[in-house]
Amino acid sequence: MHTDTERCVRAVQSKDARFDGVFFTAVRTTRIYCRPSCPVVPPKPENMEFHASAASCQRAGFRACKRCRPDTSPGSPEWNVRADAVARAVRLIQDGVVDREGVPGLARRLGWSTRQIERQLLAELGAGPLALARAQRAQTARVLIETTPMPLGEVAFAAGFASIRTFNDTVREVFALTPGELRARAARPAADRAPTPGVISLRLPFRAPLEPSNLFGHLAATAVPGVEEWRDGAYRRTLTLPYGHGIVALAPRADHIACRLSLTDPRDLTHAISRCRRLLDLDADPVAVDERLRADPRLAPIVDAAPGRRVPGTVDPAEFAVRAVLGQQVSTAAARTHAARLVTAHGTPVDDPEGGLTHLFPGPEALAALDPETLALPRSRRTTLLTLVRALADGSLTLGPADDREEARARLLALPGFGPWTTEIIAMRALGDPDAFLPGDLGVRRAAEGLGLPGTPAALTTRAAHWRPWRAYAVQYLWATDDHPINHLPSEGH
Repeated sequence: MHTDTERCVRAVQSKDARFDGVFFTAVRTTRIYCRPSCPVVPPKPENMEFHASAASCQRAGFRACKRCRPDTSPGSPEWNVRADAVARAVRLIQDGVVDREGVPGLARRLGWSTRQIERQLLAELGAGPLALARAQRAQTARVLIETTPMPLGEVAFAAGFASIRTFNDTVREVFALTPGELRARAARPAADRAPTPGVISLRLPFRAPLEPSNLFGHLAATAVPGVEEWRDGAYRRTLTLPYGHGIVALAPRADHIACRLSLTDPRDLTHAISRCRRLLDLDADPVAVDERLRADPRLAPIVDAAPGRRVPGTVDPAEFAVRAVLGQQVSTAAARTHAARLVTAHGTPVDDPEGGLTHLFPGPEALAALDPETLALPRSRRTTLLTLVRALADGSLTLGPADDREEARARLLALPGFGPWTTEIIAMRALGDPDAFLPGDLGVRRAAEGLGLPGTPAALTTRAAHWRPWRAYAVQYLWATDDHPINHLPSEGH
C-alpha cells in the first residue's frame, strides 16, 4: 500500500481512518510522521513520503505527531491475513519475542538466519526487527508514563529498555518530549485515574465499524467459571504471561475497547496488549471483509444488518485447543462444565479483588500428567485430550503466531480424534486464520439453507470460494442468524 503514492495521497487528503496503521505519512518539511486521518491540514503532496511502519518513520529520522499520535493506530490487517514468514515475524515481534529472546530467538522460532530476517523485514517494512521492537517499546513506555504513577526508572525496564539512558533518548527522539514532559502533558484530575493501585487503564483502538454482540456474546457464553466472567459490562479473564500473570477487563465502547489490566509484572504489558488485540480481532479491516462478503447477494442482507463482525480469538492457543476438544459433540454448557473441572483440579489459584476470578487455566505441562480415569469423558475423548496436551507439552505440536497454519492443520489432523471441525475451529480462533471454514458445522449449514445457500458441505465449500480470504468472517455472519446466547451481548448479572 505505501508504495502506491497516488492512493496514499488520496487517503491523506480525505483523512480516511480506514488506512490508519496500514501506512504512515512522513512530512519532509516538519520531520513529523502522522496517521492518514490526522486532523491537521494535509501537507502538500510533494512534501509527503509514505512508510509501512512507525519504526520505518523513526528510522528515517521522523518523530511522532503530537496531535494524531500515529503510534497508537491499530495494527495493519495485512499481518493477520498473510501466513508467510514475514507476517509470522511481525506477529512474534508484537508478542514481545525480541525483547525477551533477542533477534536470535526470533530467528530460531522462524527457522531463518538473523541476516535473512533483517533483509526481509527491511524490504517489506523499512525497518529491521530491532527497530520494530524499539518502536513497540516506545509505545509501551508511553502507555505506562501516561496511565500509571510508576516511577520513570521502573517504566524504562518494564517497557523493555536495557538502560534508563536508552529509555530517555528513545522517548525524546520518538515523541520530541522527555518522559517527564509526557507525564505532565497527560496529567488528569484524580477522579479520572484508575481507583485501584497497580491497574493500568488504556484504550485499544480498532477500525470501525465493530459489531460487539457476537464478539463479546461468544466470549461470555462460553466463559469458563473461575477463569472468565462477564461483570459490570465487561468481559474479564485471567492471563498466564511470560513473567507472571494478570487479569484483564475488556468493555466495548463506541470508538475503542476500554481495557483494564492488572499485572504481577509490568514487563508483561506489551505481551498482554497483543493478546487482547488478538482475542478481539482488533486489527481486522471490516470494510474490506464486508465488501467481499456483501458481493454475494445471499450474504448481503445479514452483512448490512450488522456490519463489522469480528472473529473471536484467544489469549492462549494451547488453552483453546484443549477447550475445543472438551467441546466436541457436547453443548456449550457441558463444555464449560468439563473445562471448569480441569481448572479447579489443575489450575493455579489467583486473587481477584475486583471480581470472582479464581484460577489460571492449566497449561499443557500440568494437564499432561493427569490421570485419565479422573476425566468425566468418553474413553475416546480422553485419548484425544491426553494426546493433544502431551504433544503440546513436549513441543512436537506448537500453536501460536509463528506457526505455519497449514503445517499446524496437518499435525492436528494426525492426532487421534481430530477431524475437520476441530482442526478448523482451532485454525480460526487459535491460529488466527481469517479464511478458516466450517462447512460441516450444524449451525453453519442450517443458516446457509435458511439464506438459500447450499446446505451440503461440498456444495457450500464451492460457493464459499467467492468469500475468500474471509471465510472465517462469513461463519460469524452465518452463526449470527441463530438466536443463541453467543450472538447477544450479555445482560448484567450474566
